[in-house]
Amino acid sequence: MTENSAAPDFWNTRYAAARTPWDFGGVPAPLSRYLAAHPGHGARALIPGGGPGYEVAAFALAGYAVTAIDFSPPAVALARANVGPALAGRIVEGDFFTHDFAEAPFDLVYERTFLCALPPALWPKIVRRTASLLKPGGVLTGIYFFGEKDDGPPFGLAAGETIALFENEFVTVADNAIPATESLPLFAGRERWQERRRHTPSAR
Repeated sequence: MTENSAAPDFWNTRYAAARTPWDFGGVPAPLSRYLAAHPGHGARALIPGGGPGYEVAAFALAGYAVTAIDFSPPAVALARANVGPALAGRIVEGDFFTHDFAEAPFDLVYERTFLCALPPALWPKIVRRTASLLKPGGVLTGIYFFGEKDDGPPFGLAAGETIALFENEFVTVADNAIPATESLPLFAGRERWQERRRHTPSAR
């Protein structure tokens, strides 16, 4: 029986065994550039599937009120250890789809190996939930993986698939290939930095 990456135990066993080839070990260069150009000034940011938590500190340092959520207890424990006591409380153990986010609506949602980690059947649900957590005009930005779906995770997006997936809720404002030198071998040459904005009522 194929393992289900939508179940916490799928990730619990991998974090417990330190089998985490998706762990970048730090903040990706495209995000560092984005944060340098877009300081938060108190804006609220959400990181679904926060994993090891490196980006939490980067967002906080850039002036964002950041929250990360993950449903894997070992991942949450690792993230809290990585960010230290000052930011540990910004990392929530819970389900992205059902958690009651008191901070919502957010100004920004950051994507990093969350979409590609979950089965493609859940992608439309992810997009709808993300839109519901963002204020109109809010930003969905981050790194998306393009490739095959058969042996995931990671489950890769197909060329052109993002149009049908996002167009009802978002408009794309940036789409740039990421140099292979800025990716892990697992993702090299198949990642894109994309920025979208949630539709405003006047734009629908």
